[in-house]
Amino acid sequence: MSTRVAVVTGSNKGIGLAIVRALCRQFRGDVYLTARDLGRGEEAVKSLSSEGLNPKFHQLDINDVNSIRTTADYFKETYGGVDVLVNNAGMAFRDSDPSPFGVQAEVTLKTNFFAARDMLTHFLPLIKPGGRVVNMSSTIGSNALKKCSSDLQQRLRSDDITEDELAALMQRFVDEAKKGEHRQGGWPDTAYGVSKMGLTVLTVIQARRLSKERPTDAILLNACCPGWVRTDMAGDKAPKSPDEGAVTPVYLALLPAGATEPHGKFVSDKQVQPW
Repeated sequence: MSTRVAVVTGSNKGIGLAIVRALCRQFRGDVYLTARDLGRGEEAVKSLSSEGLNPKFHQLDINDVNSIRTTADYFKETYGGVDVLVNNAGMAFRDSDPSPFGVQAEVTLKTNFFAARDMLTHFLPLIKPGGRVVNMSSTIGSNALKKCSSDLQQRLRSDDITEDELAALMQRFVDEAKKGEHRQGGWPDTAYGVSKMGLTVLTVIQARRLSKERPTDAILLNACCPGWVRTDMAGDKAPKSPDEGAVTPVYLALLPAGATEPHGKFVSDKQVQPW
């Protein structure tokens, strides 16, 4: 029987590092910490090794499609696929950042939506039967959806929205934000919120497709919110530690064999949330 393997993107620090720590303790198989920066990734592996854990490392820049392809090829050749994928890598501008909103929209959507989509495009075919996929979203995305126009809300919640249509809508947001016209287009004033809203909708679409195309493989794909966590991105005033923020994504990553739910859901504090 081949060795099982779990992969966590953007995991050299913060919540991602905490997820790797928890998986090293609870997952029966190899756990890969990935990072864009080789040095930082290797330092993170050393820090976990000092705790008596044994993560492995693979360099991965989700904003580089060639890096995604190379990494996907590695896991296909080495393990025959992937058992657990946690799409954790993401970014957010600080409130004090002076960058124009259009720039923030383009950069944020590039990483949090389009690069995450590229990861799923290349890795979903590698997910083994019984596999688990977790996309790190946010309740800020849920709040952003509620602030969209009624027409946008209807499409983004619809049962027949396609991945291509969703990607086109996300690109429309970026284009309108760069022109200063996003509010007229029905969008809220939050690039991060729209990016995570898009990621959650993408989760719903792809879970639906998995159920149709691989109905017997028992793969569960979900989005989740870790909560407000003390990280470089969220600041030091947040109530949760990174290890506490890792609880829900790790719960979803380790849903037991034979489980059929949740699937295609948005989960917070280990509970399915309305979308």
